[in-house]
Amino acid sequence: MESTTGGSCRRAADSPTANNGSTCSRTSSTSSPCWKTEQCNYDYCIVKPEDGDEAQNADKSVSKLLRELSFVDRFLALWIILAMVIGVLIGYYVPGVQPAFATVEFSSVSVPIAVGLLVMMYPVLCKLHYEELPYIFSQRAIWYQLGLSLILNWLVGPTLMTCLAWATLPDLEGYRTGVIMVGVARCIAMVLIWNQIARGNAEYCAILMVVNSVLQIALYSPVCYLFINIVPTWFGGHVDAEIQLEMWPVIQSVLIYLGIPLGAGFLTRVVLVRLTSKHWYESKFLPRIGPFALIGLLYTIIVMFANQGHHIVANIGSVFRVMVPMVCYFIIMFFGTLFLARALKYQYAEAVTQAFTAGSNNFELAIAVAVSVYGINSDQALAATIGPLIEVPVLLILSYLCLIFEHRLQWHTAEVTEEK
Repeated sequence: MESTTGGSCRRAADSPTANNGSTCSRTSSTSSPCWKTEQCNYDYCIVKPEDGDEAQNADKSVSKLLRELSFVDRFLALWIILAMVIGVLIGYYVPGVQPAFATVEFSSVSVPIAVGLLVMMYPVLCKLHYEELPYIFSQRAIWYQLGLSLILNWLVGPTLMTCLAWATLPDLEGYRTGVIMVGVARCIAMVLIWNQIARGNAEYCAILMVVNSVLQIALYSPVCYLFINIVPTWFGGHVDAEIQLEMWPVIQSVLIYLGIPLGAGFLTRVVLVRLTSKHWYESKFLPRIGPFALIGLLYTIIVMFANQGHHIVANIGSVFRVMVPMVCYFIIMFFGTLFLARALKYQYAEAVTQAFTAGSNNFELAIAVAVSVYGINSDQALAATIGPLIEVPVLLILSYLCLIFEHRLQWHTAEVTEEK
């Protein structure tokens, strides 16, 4: 309905007469609420809350949101911290842990870690609506979002991590190289967990994961070499003559860490939906396998920290120094991307997914490559191992903050459509 010069309400055709014979102040050109006043008193007008009431309602919304989380999800930070502590204690006090892990490797890929990641990713990838992907790719907006993601992941992210590494670790070359290797490796695994907790767009997250995985096969080695050996020379930095990155270890890691669970999740959904029904699959099957994602996450954390526990404790001073650039990186990349997406009018679910993808890193790949190039006891491998020590708790906290931002910033996922 067209608005009149008198500022008629967009629903005036439905309710031509107000309780007091006046016209509504809301126009069809605005999406703000229609507040109830003496001059505007339709049934659908809203009583405007006082400032104190609005803040109180926001607090109630946040409390309700946290109560809606399951007991396990609500205290996930506690379980992760316990898993880290248990892993470090096992690695430090149990003799022969590292040699035991070294005997169960497939090339440069750790089998125990691979098993944990497969168990962690499989339930999440089973939830994806693969049948909707053709429709998603048919939308022009997705290609703009993919373009932004590529810039953030393959240009902004590695550049930021390299700058932070040189600014905070100028005298620790080995640790600095390991930090840069983490910054170049784009996340393809745990981002699924953080995105699920923050209620991001699962299908969009899967698309970004697949794109980054394919690009990692071709770009990880040359981009690492660029930021470790070429860019520093522009400013008089030292060249790491040892680094000789090959493409095959990267391909192996991507195929094992992502290819297997992605293929398994796709086949599971297609086969079970056809054999049973979509309702049974989503109401019966998914709830039964859902807890295995957390089990796989905690198991992976214990294994990773047990593998490097002794090295972490023996080099605790350097570990704290390596934490500095990583903490700065995760916070800057996440919040920078999140509010950039908000400024670009992204809906909440897509903005969160974009932020977690840009702010996360594939530390499994960084660790595997660092170990294969420099050795498991190298400073580079230790620096790569510190990645999950920082990333896991930081991004978990950011996942909960996203839920709060959605309510506090009134970041709705749907646009208000204008009635005709």
